[in-house]
Amino acid sequence: MTLPTPTDEAVRAAASAIVEAFAATDGPRYFSLFAPDATFVFHTEPARIEDRAAYEAMWKEWVGGGWSVESCASSAAAVQAFPGGAVFTHSVSTSVSTADGPMSYRERETIVFRSNSGGLIAIHEHLSPQP
Repeated sequence: MTLPTPTDEAVRAAASAIVEAFAATDGPRYFSLFAPDATFVFHTEPARIEDRAAYEAMWKEWVGGGWSVESCASSAAAVQAFPGGAVFTHSVSTSVSTADGPMSYRERETIVFRSNSGGLIAIHEHLSPQP
């Protein structure tokens, strides 16, 4: 069976939904866009996060400790689609509020998508510092 290749527009829309939910600190909406078996690699964390539930638990701790997203802007996006999924890369500028005060990041992000019956679902997210 040949898997369909997602369109550039569909990939950008799926990535935009993730960025918008993150920017709103909307955990339920944000996590609904990731598969339960999604993995996460963040330069700010000491180890890979092995699934969505583990990241959701971290998110709840952060929010409970006063963390929230103030802004999140995407730029320099690129899409590499293939049969059954896509890789989305971009630069992202994020500002957050924390109990210790405001913080800002300039990062590069990769999101890997898999096609499913509902469209696209994210299966991996990787953040690295922007040099």
